[in-house]
Amino acid sequence: MYLSRFLSLHALWVTVSSVMQHYPSVWGHYDVCKTQIYTEEGKVWDYMACQPEARDMIKYVKVTLDPPDITCGDPPETFCAMGNPYMCNNECDASTQELAHPPELMFDLEGRHPSTFWQSTTWKDYPKPLHVNITLSWNKTIELTDNIVITFESGRPDQMILEKSLDYGRTWQPYQYYATDCLDAFHMDPKSVRDLSQHTVLEIICTEEYSTGYMTNSKIIHFEIKDRFAFFAGPRLHNMASLYGQLDTTKKLRDFFTITDLRIRLLRPATGEIYVDEQHLARYFYAISDIRVYGRCKCNLHATGCKEENKRLLCECEHNTTGPDCGKCKKNYQGRPWSPGSYLPIPKGTANICIPSISSIGYPPKFDRIWPNISSLEVSKPNQANVCDNELLHCQNGGTCINNIRCQCPPAYTGILCEKLKCERDAGGCSQNSGQGAISQGPLLLLTALLGAAGLCTC
Repeated sequence: MYLSRFLSLHALWVTVSSVMQHYPSVWGHYDVCKTQIYTEEGKVWDYMACQPEARDMIKYVKVTLDPPDITCGDPPETFCAMGNPYMCNNECDASTQELAHPPELMFDLEGRHPSTFWQSTTWKDYPKPLHVNITLSWNKTIELTDNIVITFESGRPDQMILEKSLDYGRTWQPYQYYATDCLDAFHMDPKSVRDLSQHTVLEIICTEEYSTGYMTNSKIIHFEIKDRFAFFAGPRLHNMASLYGQLDTTKKLRDFFTITDLRIRLLRPATGEIYVDEQHLARYFYAISDIRVYGRCKCNLHATGCKEENKRLLCECEHNTTGPDCGKCKKNYQGRPWSPGSYLPIPKGTANICIPSISSIGYPPKFDRIWPNISSLEVSKPNQANVCDNELLHCQNGGTCINNIRCQCPPAYTGILCEKLKCERDAGGCSQNSGQGAISQGPLLLLTALLGAAGLCTC
């Protein structure tokens, strides 16, 4: 008897474990676009929102300097040492590898001593401003996931602006201002990210935290992404579900962390003093040893992969989508308007897959019964289609495909493929927990049923 019960428990554990693997233990990964699940009709695909892993985006960047001849070394010139601004016997010479400081040295691997770095010409034309624009372009929409970090070898600049573009450099918006005196430089009161809140997280601030002069231990400038995430996800970013929920429902917040290009505008080099020493102008220049930008390809929650092709990043689209950002439906899969995936409901989100065009398949009998809202798809001649199947057209959110002609949806869902929450149609809208009960209780109900079948539960 005991052996029989042990074997029953073992079989129960194996079954529940196989089911539980489809319910992520950590919310917010979204690292799978689809997975096979078991239903009464056998194995079927269960689709979910998905996104690529974050990576070092500097590997794929194209850098442009303005003015183009701002890099030192052509012609050769001397400059003062970093640690001692009055030791002015260092040389920059573009024709000698050991003495050259080209732009690519901003992005090479660090850890060597001395550090490699890009360097500008010195401020020999003072009082004419020494302005430099460093533009980083990806030719791809990027979602930032970690702090932007810039390491200077020349002392951090007295004045600098970090800017972003969302349209491949056609227009620019400020991300953050940096100055030794914000009020004097930009007519802004100094602030730090710690002064912001959930309600003011999108505010563009000027900070004085990163603009000290010649200090060997003060080389780094940050643009704080994670501190802004923490307003929604908590200090250690443990509650990513809350952050993803905000990103899903607030376009301005989502756009704030999205870029196609960054521009570093260097407006005044580190002087370390109130006045500029005109007798030693070789002290003043810009030098950057490292830039770090971490993020992921924006794929509208329709891909987990992003590949480089012809020196351009492209999403490896799923859910029958296509385009650099998976921003449209594939040909013959335009049965309804394209839509991005959704992080909600937690933890799997909603895939919003593209479905076959009605005009590309034969005409079924009484089609209006199978697809009653077909007129909303703006298709004038409906043809034959499997509304659902076990491969490409899987009923979402636990729905069951009945004879390839309709999806039988769980109580909380509706739509052709059970892709919509019923509460979305209600006047009150969806609460934060809408639709999650069926997902979170599924394994528990299965466990109860299996216990009962094994004679181990008196519930």
